[in-house]
Amino acid sequence: MIQLFNVCKVYQRDQYALRDVTLKVEKGEFVYLTGPSGAGKSTLLKLLYCAERPSRGQILVNGRNITRFGSARIPYLRRNLGIIFQDFKLLHRRTIYENVAFPLEVQGRKRFEISKKVYQTLKNVGLEHRLKHYPLQLSGGEQQRVAVARALVVDPLILLADEPTGNLDPEVTMDIMGLFKSANARGTTILMATHDRSLMREFPRRTVSLHAGSLAMDDLPLFRGAAE
Repeated sequence: MIQLFNVCKVYQRDQYALRDVTLKVEKGEFVYLTGPSGAGKSTLLKLLYCAERPSRGQILVNGRNITRFGSARIPYLRRNLGIIFQDFKLLHRRTIYENVAFPLEVQGRKRFEISKKVYQTLKNVGLEHRLKHYPLQLSGGEQQRVAVARALVVDPLILLADEPTGNLDPEVTMDIMGLFKSANARGTTILMATHDRSLMREFPRRTVSLHAGSLAMDDLPLFRGAAE
């Protein structure tokens, strides 16, 4: 589903954000991407949805070499992705309903289907009562839940999540992780960047660690049953 071959990203001469990363994520996997700040986690995710281009190496997503994509093909790639940005990237002039509906509209879904899907997804994150509000009327944690809803509403083939529980209290974090587990059980492949060690202990999954742009560890839970 996701493959990286000797991927490097250099922003300035000899300053590597990623260095020779080779990684494979199978269809239906749930993988944590971890490491200290500046390790390259966000850069790796940006490469997968073509917000950045690798300096060297090849990247395959769903069997397609996205390093060869021209700008016209990128929107079609993103239609199959759910993306949760660290800074949310909500549309401030659109209501919460309109923000979550937007990716469904891009897909050309029918209006009644969009309405039903958006309401149910907002209900799942506990924000159905806020659908007529605007992002700046919400707290940071509520905005983060809107970002989660927008990513999940399309039932994506792949979910790329950059610190999706960073501003959430423990109870809401458990709810969001429950939604991720359900999406994963339905077949969504998940790559989630996080610093939260307690979360990784509570929901053990394969963990890929980066350090200074290089792959430092690729580890599975000790017990198969722990990941159920």
